[in-house]
Amino acid sequence: MTKILIALTTALVLLAPNLLPEKREAEQPDKFLLLATSRTGTMEKELNEAGARGYRFAGTQGGETAFGGREVVVIMSLDPEGRRYRYILLATSRTGTMQKEMNEAPPEYEFAGMTVFESRFGGREAAVILQAEIKDE
Repeated sequence: MTKILIALTTALVLLAPNLLPEKREAEQPDKFLLLATSRTGTMEKELNEAGARGYRFAGTQGGETAFGGREVVVIMSLDPEGRRYRYILLATSRTGTMQKEMNEAPPEYEFAGMTVFESRFGGREAAVILQAEIKDE
């Protein structure tokens, strides 16, 4: 009986590292992030948090989601060169207001993407995302 317990314990010790997830997986960040919210202020905050971690805007869609209702959904991809970004999200139902706000943005910001979505109040709004690379000083 003792020999069997020793053999089982030895096998367990030898196999245990293969049963645990590899450390490499935990160290590598996800290649993509999916952000979804119905509030533009929250989306801008989440865009900037992801951008500071090395993610770059990849695409957006506004509309109905299964659990969140009317939301703006943004896909972020990990920048292969490790660059970091900051974002401005503009949302309005008036095209003249959108043009004015885009032209008033700081010059380092460039157009990244846009979508149209239903706002909480039942109207349709255009959402524009502006992006600027964070330069190390």
